[in-house]
Amino acid sequence: MTEAASGRRSASAVLPFPAPLSAPLSAPPAAGLPERRFTEVEGIPIAWVEAGAGPDLILVHGALMCLEDMWLGPMAALARHFRVVAIDRPGHGASGHARLADGSLWRQAGILRGLAGRIGLERPVVAGHSFGGAVALAYGLAYPDATRGIVAMAPIAFPEPRLEQVLFGPRAVPVGGDLLSALLGPADALLLPLLWRAMFLPQGMPERFAAAFPFGLASRPDRLVAEGENANLLWPDLARSVAAYPTCRVPVHILGGDRDIVTNQSLHGRGAALMIPGARLHWLPGQGHMLHHFRPDAVVEAALAVAG
Repeated sequence: MTEAASGRRSASAVLPFPAPLSAPLSAPPAAGLPERRFTEVEGIPIAWVEAGAGPDLILVHGALMCLEDMWLGPMAALARHFRVVAIDRPGHGASGHARLADGSLWRQAGILRGLAGRIGLERPVVAGHSFGGAVALAYGLAYPDATRGIVAMAPIAFPEPRLEQVLFGPRAVPVGGDLLSALLGPADALLLPLLWRAMFLPQGMPERFAAAFPFGLASRPDRLVAEGENANLLWPDLARSVAAYPTCRVPVHILGGDRDIVTNQSLHGRGAALMIPGARLHWLPGQGHMLHHFRPDAVVEAALAVAG
């Protein structure tokens, strides 16, 4: 794959807004994306794609995203060195969702472990972004003997008040939450493009991402219900993670941008690196939250280091 396929773009390659949310749910996937495969884990169909050859590596996306985020970001660069599997987290993209059962990041780490066993991944590196970074850290804490190492990209690592708890948390209530999410569709059509664009600041959204990412799929009402479940469980889940950080037994590399407005990496990245034995924090000057799209080289370097 070419360097362009790695997703790196200059800040000038920007569209003012993502593709319209009125796009069909079967929106075309990212250019070159293979057909999703599905593997059932504990009754939940998990969607995944793979590329490359070498040691095993799993990519885990963050909030309001699906596996195309990784395909359009660092996956091509990583596939030069690893067998890379990118997944749709439960309730996101095309993966199934057990309502009120699989929203916990620790539960998702367990599902990820089950998927790795089912598709023959041996001691993978687990690399996650944002909420996916929290899932990756939980994976390393829960399954140290089944993990080569963890790469956490702009992770959320400590409990704090989050905007997504306000915007999506009410949709997770057992009675009426799904209906509420459907009724909020017109408001979502106005709000979500602003959130997606803000994620990329201070850079702009890469043109390729804006053209190829399946915004219609990521913004389905049922997908936003899953976002609410994730958000509502963040505080107890991250409190559990914080208590376990000093016990971590796997190599951990954390990538943080000094201009991240979504997760303050002076708190999350630096704080986790201080608590996790031997963890390394890589500061990426000038980078925001979506650093994996602009510095895939840093992601590769960190993955090779923990795999070594």
